[in-house]
Amino acid sequence: MKIGIFGGTFNPPHIGHVAAAREAAAELGLDKLLVIPDAQPPHKELAAGSPADAERLELTRLAFGGMKRCRVSDMEIKRGGRSYTVETIRRVRDKYPGAKIFLLMGGDMLMCFEQWREFEEILKTVTLAVFARRGGERERIFRQSENLRLKYGTNLRTVEFDEIEVSSTQIREALPKRLGRELLPEAVYAEIIKKRLYGAKPEYEWLRKKAYAMLEPKRISHVKGCEEEAAKLAARWGADVERAREAAILHDITKKEKLDEQLRLCAKYGIILDEMERNEGKLLHSKTGAGIARYEFGCDDEVYGAIFWHTTGKEDMSLLEKVIYMADYIEPNRDFEGVEELRRLAYQDLDRALEMGFSMSIEDMRSRNIVPHARTLGALEWIRKEKR
Repeated sequence: MKIGIFGGTFNPPHIGHVAAAREAAAELGLDKLLVIPDAQPPHKELAAGSPADAERLELTRLAFGGMKRCRVSDMEIKRGGRSYTVETIRRVRDKYPGAKIFLLMGGDMLMCFEQWREFEEILKTVTLAVFARRGGERERIFRQSENLRLKYGTNLRTVEFDEIEVSSTQIREALPKRLGRELLPEAVYAEIIKKRLYGAKPEYEWLRKKAYAMLEPKRISHVKGCEEEAAKLAARWGADVERAREAAILHDITKKEKLDEQLRLCAKYGIILDEMERNEGKLLHSKTGAGIARYEFGCDDEVYGAIFWHTTGKEDMSLLEKVIYMADYIEPNRDFEGVEELRRLAYQDLDRALEMGFSMSIEDMRSRNIVPHARTLGALEWIRKEKR
């Protein structure tokens, strides 16, 4: 039985890790590949702001989940403390007696291998399998391999592969700038955004793709228009433009769902409803959309509130809540009597525009024998008091 050990911090695991592992498994003919995230690497500290060990472990499982004969092991994380390879190899040997073990490593690790704890024991019990970039570092690895062979009788294999230019450090720096998605497996990126690990912010195109897939096709143009309007209004009135975009992209993601599904989502996310809301699905999409935005896309409280209140409004609205409510009302695809005046007013006096918007909504509902929600009535009274 041939077993490979592939260790590292995987902070986060990226497409380069997965590609190298696939290449090694195929070239070495491995029956099993153990991917083992460190608890604490011996040669360096984990980067500031790194996720908890359990979260790194989950990211690694997501990264390698589709790879045959591969298992992500928590043995080093469970052991805790500094993760010394010699201890891991002992555990693997005990569990798989008689197996031929390959220790996968990069060329840089090979160069400092003699500094590893009890490295001579490692050399006696495993075959080193060193990743070597095609046309890049074969000569350097060959010289070091020959040096180790002559001194210690080392068994060593090289695994040649076309390197993907990527590093975990590069990704950690890119994620807060809404970059780096293409360097990560999709499931890993989605989990990072869901939990906002590494201070990550979602790439807008990725977020749009996710949101649009949840909409009826005819609603996509409205959401695009709402995002455009929200960004302009946010810039005009000093709200956070990035948060305005996130809220606008996600504000209608549950719009197509029927009442029973809306109620299920409300129960899932712990959303408390009044009597009118429990019987009127149209009032719920803002609340359930906010729930998904928070728990599935990692949006913060400001974005959550802006989505949650974009249908009824409420008293004491935040600036971002005002922006999203108004952007939804006046986006370029809207066409109703009074919309041009409302658009003009929105860029002159946002509160007056809100007052006009609430009044128009209430009047429209009453003209159709629909009882306005108490939140909307309260919002109108509140904004009138604010203006006075």
